[in-house]
Amino acid sequence: MTDQSFSPEDSLVAVMVGISVSDETIRTAELLSIEQIVNYLPMFGTYDADRMRRVAGIVFDLFEEEDGLDALFGMVKDVLPERLFETAYALACDVAAADGATAQAELRYLEELRHALNIDRLHAAAIERGARARHMTL
Repeated sequence: MTDQSFSPEDSLVAVMVGISVSDETIRTAELLSIEQIVNYLPMFGTYDADRMRRVAGIVFDLFEEEDGLDALFGMVKDVLPERLFETAYALACDVAAADGATAQAELRYLEELRHALNIDRLHAAAIERGARARHMTL
């Protein structure tokens, strides 16, 4: 899969996989969260879930490169409609919150994603708070 064949849905999956691997520890809760999101949200209604493995491979490869994160965010911006930038950020926040803890590397990833997608800080804070609220435990 080249970046030319990266679909908008692929880019959302890539953002979610990216947050999961950003702290170098892929947790089961995060993977389950990604799978549930892809299975549940209407924007993935026609998405071939088999592509997730290939998208994850691309993300893993990019994380091995020096400017891989910039390349990932560039690929996302190239194919994702701007109206879905906040959605991408929200999905990343949901995956980060899925395991109940957000590592420093995940926070840096979210900050860089916010800047790359030009998401207003106030909007980002609201999105982050919503993710925390959805993933609270008793």
